[in-house]
Amino acid sequence: MSIFLDILYIIIGLVVGIILGFLISRKYTKKYLKENPPLNEKMIRALMSSMGRKPSQKQVNQMMNQMNKYM
Repeated sequence: MSIFLDILYIIIGLVVGIILGFLISRKYTKKYLKENPPLNEKMIRALMSSMGRKPSQKQVNQMMNQMNKYM
């Protein structure tokens, strides 16, 4: 009986550890991306200019809003 309880405690510990690790890493990643966004206005302008378009401020703002909406 003692062996089964030991195995049960190990399994419960692993499940709790996996869940906590996932939640902590998710929170850290969201915080990091909010502080250091992968794209900023300057990068969006350069990207659109390299495709042969001269972006207006409205287009840049729309792109930034789309980026922020999914973060």
